[in-house]
Amino acid sequence: MKILHMATFLLVVVGALNWGLIGLFDFNLVTALVGSISGAEQIVYTLVGVSAVYELFTHPKSCMTCSTKK
Repeated sequence: MKILHMATFLLVVVGALNWGLIGLFDFNLVTALVGSISGAEQIVYTLVGVSAVYELFTHPKSCMTCSTKK
């Protein structure tokens, strides 16, 4: 499960950075990287969204700061 957590966390960070780049510079990193591949952009956005939902529900269990375990 640690690998899944790391992969989803990375995808959430990529999504957040992409939104930051869009907001600041009107530059879409995902389109720049995979825009020429048919359907790839939609797959990346779907994976980022699913990763965000996964992190939302599993974060308190895996985060040392948010964990209720002391």
